[in-house]
Amino acid sequence: MSPIGGRTPVVAASFLAALILLSSASSANAATTIDGPIDLGTAAPFAVLGASAVTNTGPSVLNGDVGLSPETSVTGFPPAVVNGTLHQTDAVAAQAQADLTTAYNVAAGLTPLQSGLGDLTGASLVPGVYSGGELALTGALTLSGTAESVWIFQAASTLTIGSGAIITLVDGASACNVFWQVGSSATIRTGAQFVGTVMADVSVTAQTAATVTGRLLARTGAVTLDTNTITAPTGCTTEPGTVRTSPTITSAAPPSGVVGTDYSHTITSSGSPSSTYTVGSGSLPPGLTLTETTGVVSGQPTTPGTYTATIVAANGTQPDATVTYELTIAPAAVPEGPSGPAPGAGSGDQLAESGMEIGASPVIAVIAVIAGGLMVGLLRVRRSRAVT
Repeated sequence: MSPIGGRTPVVAASFLAALILLSSASSANAATTIDGPIDLGTAAPFAVLGASAVTNTGPSVLNGDVGLSPETSVTGFPPAVVNGTLHQTDAVAAQAQADLTTAYNVAAGLTPLQSGLGDLTGASLVPGVYSGGELALTGALTLSGTAESVWIFQAASTLTIGSGAIITLVDGASACNVFWQVGSSATIRTGAQFVGTVMADVSVTAQTAATVTGRLLARTGAVTLDTNTITAPTGCTTEPGTVRTSPTITSAAPPSGVVGTDYSHTITSSGSPSSTYTVGSGSLPPGLTLTETTGVVSGQPTTPGTYTATIVAANGTQPDATVTYELTIAPAAVPEGPSGPAPGAGSGDQLAESGMEIGASPVIAVIAVIAGGLMVGLLRVRRSRAVT
């Protein structure tokens, strides 16, 4: 691209100018996605996992492990039946809690497909991430997808599943891949038929005769049961997903340059995996190139002027990060003409004999040397006559 308007910047201005940030279209819209189900780690085998207590009333049936950590209060077993292992304040439960925290944070950090939701009754939802403040279900919810499809629900505060509410999976959708991240506490009311793994920051309560195909996991509080059937999903074959974050350019605007002078600046970005860099529109100044894998702009500018280029950082997760810069390249410095100081002649240079500083005129310096010599000769003559 030729210099804008054919302008050639003055040298003084060029050292103040820089690659000026004109726009950054996608920095505020970076997205975090996952390409599979949430990785529960060692929490996966648990039907119930609590932190402060696990309490049961009535003949609940729990198909999966039951765990508690770090507290010790487990009550109501029996009459509850555990078709699995009870891990009461042991190392297994402690590790499961640690893995639950990791999974909870991953789910909470994902960018929703749809936000601002409340009551999900009547909805038929495709796979994706859905968020709201107080999520609720008072009637029927349908989840339609394949065995690999994933649904993640984010409730900023509470989750309330009403009495008799029902979640239905169709077209091969699997309970293995349904997750509910809850910012405070979850309640599954009487007779509800619930599907999915609840990851509550505080507590989970299942009221009388509610059934759960999934897991009830509480990070800091209690899990309270009452004549429930809870079945942890088994035979889950879809590999846990990898979290990916779209890029945001993080480096400052690079400096200006000068014709014929080596130039180097690295453009950096956040996001996972690492980004590659290209010039999306416009062009860098002649003589400069952008290395795709490292983001390094380098070379020797050859032509003064002002140039505009849009840099794109991409890592396969949308949106790409784009930022537009304006770069001013100054002309090479011009040596001063004959009226200026001679090379190597500084203001502090002195005549060896006289000690006089050499100024701007070499003629004056020569005259001074001759005068000094004459003075020395006259003094010698006078001394000779005085002796005679």
